[in-house]
Amino acid sequence: MANVTVIGAQWGDEGKGKIVDWLASRADAVVRFQGGHNAGHTLVVGEQVYKLSLLPSGIVTGTLSIIGNGVVLDPWHLKSEVEKLRGQGVEINPENFAIADNCPLILPLHRDLDGLRETAAGSGKIGTTGRGIGPAYEDKVGRRAIRVCDLAHLDALDSQLDRLCAHHDALRAGFGQPPVDREALINELREIAPFVLQFAQPVWKRLNKVRKAGARILFEGAQGVLLDVDHGTYPFVTSSNTVSGTAASGSGLGPSATGFVLGIVKAYTTRVGSGPFPTELEDETGQRLGERGHEFGTVTGRKRRCGWFDAVLTRQSCAISGVTGIALTKLDVLDGFEKVKICTGYRLNGPNGSRVLDYFPSHAADQANVEPIYEEMDGWQGTTAGARSWADLPAQAIKYIQRVQELIETPVALVSTSPEREDTILVRDPFLD
Repeated sequence: MANVTVIGAQWGDEGKGKIVDWLASRADAVVRFQGGHNAGHTLVVGEQVYKLSLLPSGIVTGTLSIIGNGVVLDPWHLKSEVEKLRGQGVEINPENFAIADNCPLILPLHRDLDGLRETAAGSGKIGTTGRGIGPAYEDKVGRRAIRVCDLAHLDALDSQLDRLCAHHDALRAGFGQPPVDREALINELREIAPFVLQFAQPVWKRLNKVRKAGARILFEGAQGVLLDVDHGTYPFVTSSNTVSGTAASGSGLGPSATGFVLGIVKAYTTRVGSGPFPTELEDETGQRLGERGHEFGTVTGRKRRCGWFDAVLTRQSCAISGVTGIALTKLDVLDGFEKVKICTGYRLNGPNGSRVLDYFPSHAADQANVEPIYEEMDGWQGTTAGARSWADLPAQAIKYIQRVQELIETPVALVSTSPEREDTILVRDPFLD
């Protein structure tokens, strides 16, 4: 049996929640390996709707759920999310939930810094969620982070706090803010520590045991490849690596553990926040896509920008992340369009004339200036909503799916036709690869 790694192959918000939930019900362990509570999954199970932003999706089905060391953890948000899900009848205990003890913490000072920077940035705003994710990752690589394991040693934290405050106090002074209140911070950590420590352990060891027993592990990515700090639309990216390879380093298992890489791909394209978006539609069509697709962020509630499917970006994402097969989601949003378009290349106008590109360039100015080259196809008037087999789909919808997989050079493994778990057309089972 293969393990499965699920990643978003666009800018996030591709509908990973439903797919991860469907896979989690068949997995023995589900692992979050990067990001923080800036990510969001909405799970629809029968009449219940669960909104997760930090907890792995497997927790809803009672599957062993693990937050890996690649995640940055806001302990206060974790407590709030656990309490909310428990209120919905979800069982969460140390038997089915674990946190890596070497996981870095998001502290109140990180949220402060995130907000201060964005406010001061003016037209240079990146569009962060303001939740402290980026500053927490900065402290991790700056070797001054407070980690989950430190919560058991708060009386011996002085030297770490010296390093942390030396950095943050200087930054805060630049924004006209007072120094970090060390005593208040320690008191807040002392209060939350017992809740977090009940779940803390060396999860690499537990996962290694699970893997040796032949269990199926699902690695759950957050955001999307186009938000990867190396491979995304820099600087309008998140602060972690979102590609599939991060599952190895962010969980403590080796690269051979990642298994089948399933890229989640929306049948059109959306983006939240600032940054380049070649196929964006700022017209009635874009508005129609947003309304039909209910395009608002799970975590932030921010309206998503909408546009036609970009095969160039998705092909690039699939190549960079080693995607084995894609899950195509929200096909039903395109129902009823007379014509649909797919971006197959870009035209870049520069000082040396016009060039046609079959990839997305790295420089921000080039990214902002590319113009999409479209291929137009007939739409379909029948409905794809709720389809569970190819026979349920209009012929033109099937042609659209086939053209998508040709252009992105990656096969379709499954098609999702509604938020409901069972409304899925399975072409290839990732767990049986």
